[in-house]
Amino acid sequence: MKIMEKIARKAEDHFHNEGVTVAFLGDSVTQGCFEIYKKENGQMETVFDKRHSYERYVLDMLSVLFPNVTVNLIHAGISGDRAPLGLARLDRDVLRHEPDLTVVCYGLNDCGSKAESVATYVGALRGIFEKLREAGSEIIFMTPNMMNTGISPHLTDPDFIKVASRCADLQNGGAFDAHIDGARALCRDMNVPLCDCYGLWKRMHKNGVDVTELLANKINHPTREMNMLFAYELVKTMLTED
Repeated sequence: MKIMEKIARKAEDHFHNEGVTVAFLGDSVTQGCFEIYKKENGQMETVFDKRHSYERYVLDMLSVLFPNVTVNLIHAGISGDRAPLGLARLDRDVLRHEPDLTVVCYGLNDCGSKAESVATYVGALRGIFEKLREAGSEIIFMTPNMMNTGISPHLTDPDFIKVASRCADLQNGGAFDAHIDGARALCRDMNVPLCDCYGLWKRMHKNGVDVTELLANKINHPTREMNMLFAYELVKTMLTED
């Protein structure tokens, strides 16, 4: 991808090459959310730990590859966000920073059980891709992790169990697969580079890995360690040739 060529040029000559900016647009996983808990008023809350978000791991890897290049990160992940909301705030949170590359990751909150949910999700992604291209940003669409496939024994709060039950139904019943398949087809149609982490999670599950226990909240937030998988796959995608 051109982003790596630009970083390499910057490494060779700082004074005559402009800086490099990478934006990350997505939901709670992009924002760096992990465990969940309840506040005194009973409201659900999440643990925020940006130091272990996948975009920070991407920065760490790029710092190893190009130690003399400063890569500017735009953190545009919001907990609870969906693709249509990401499209609505794209100008404010991403485009005004003129990123060289934008990593887009949606799906966890977009997934619904009704057929029109896939069309809404894919339509919003199309709008995001079109606006990013018009603005001159390269794009990587990263598929998210799997949701829980069962109810973890670590969950004891009835409200958390209720959420986990609904997510397991969406995961096991094929609704989430349908959304990700729709996003993959859109990427093929629009020639958008795909970083298919969901496919890796599915293969792990097929090979006997308990993917529910790889989730920090046992529902949909991957552990800090599993965020490294996202980062590795994203850097590998950046290194692919056009």
